[in-house]
Amino acid sequence: MHEIWNLINEMSPYLLLGFGFAGLLHAFVPAQIYHRYLSKNDFRSVLWAAMIGVPLPLCSCGVIPTAMSLRKEGASKGATTSFLIATPQTGVDSILATASLLGIPFAIIRPIAALVTALFGGQLVNIATRTEHNETSGSASKSSNERPQGLWNRLKEAFRYGYFEMMQDIGKWLMIGLVVAGLITVFVPDDFFLYFNDKPLLTMLMVLAVSVPMYVCATGSIPIAAALMLKGISPGAALVLLMAGPACNMASIMVIRKVLEKKTMWVYLFSIILGAITFGLLIDLVLPTEWFTSSIQATKDCCHEAPAVFNVICSVVLGILLIFALIKRHDHHCDCCDDDHCECCDEHHHSHEHHADENIENQKVMNKRQYKVDGMMCSHCRANVEKNLKNLQGVTMVDVDLASGIAIVEGDITDEEVLKTIEGLGYRGKKID
Repeated sequence: MHEIWNLINEMSPYLLLGFGFAGLLHAFVPAQIYHRYLSKNDFRSVLWAAMIGVPLPLCSCGVIPTAMSLRKEGASKGATTSFLIATPQTGVDSILATASLLGIPFAIIRPIAALVTALFGGQLVNIATRTEHNETSGSASKSSNERPQGLWNRLKEAFRYGYFEMMQDIGKWLMIGLVVAGLITVFVPDDFFLYFNDKPLLTMLMVLAVSVPMYVCATGSIPIAAALMLKGISPGAALVLLMAGPACNMASIMVIRKVLEKKTMWVYLFSIILGAITFGLLIDLVLPTEWFTSSIQATKDCCHEAPAVFNVICSVVLGILLIFALIKRHDHHCDCCDDDHCECCDEHHHSHEHHADENIENQKVMNKRQYKVDGMMCSHCRANVEKNLKNLQGVTMVDVDLASGIAIVEGDITDEEVLKTIEGLGYRGKKID
């Protein structure tokens, strides 16, 4: 617990500042900017997607539905891939947190590595798919910007998004990262990675084997990388974790394979792996090692000192906000009835009232129907499902609950259209009878 507490004290002021910047980006940058310049199968679209993605504070799961929504709005495969690679690796919140714990050099090279890797991967997809027609271009209806108007309302929205919604999205994974970092510090022998110091490529391949399939957010990966460096892992191998861990996981691999097809999936994986190893070797073999180890040594030394009062206050505030956000994330109230809990919100509930015409597949009926949506992990996932279902012609009401994974849809719409929309965003949908 002592090691975890010290890590939190180091990061908390920067995390609070980063969450605030994330809210300001969300509230003041028009949503249309993220969709306008990404449709062409050229390098400019790839560049725009990467430039948008690098500062955007989206977690590793939130980027999946956002990218699929961009694809549905008409973004090319190359631009979508570039966005998928750049966005989860970094963001304004993780850049500030990286500077606090790993130092300024890491905070500089991390977004540069994300940008270069995204440009390479996106353009490689453009080349690999240049003969394909961008069948989604212009096919989706454009929704209006639903953000509040007026300075005060936007500031309130920035606070709500940054300190509640973002914390709901990555709070759990941030805490897991801190706990894992503490466990590494306690249980991994100090000389474990010294055996691999003369084999940097082997170390990076070991880190890749663990980080590619696992789920970790850009901010949550920082304390893990710091703990590994304190145990002797090279800065280059730590960067491999910081790049490959957030940029890739089994969920994103499966979604890309389904929506963007197998060829794009392999290019996506190849780009992340090659980019991580290339920048890792650059740090270990070309750049001065002390650039990347001085902050870690300072962190190690300060572990024996009493934390500053300001840091402790920031840690307490951060803890209160995290606890509140996580409680609200799992606080489910059913909007379709007056009780705090009712059977219609239970995923195992099956209606006992059947009509003869309900056996006709895809019959259009003006009523409320429920669908189980598997794969939603954050509020971005929920918002994307809700927005795309609302955009369907004939839909009059949509209510998507993240905790239960239940989507309630009302309107003159077929089950087939609803399920096709859900699965087009990369989720698994099923009608609840």
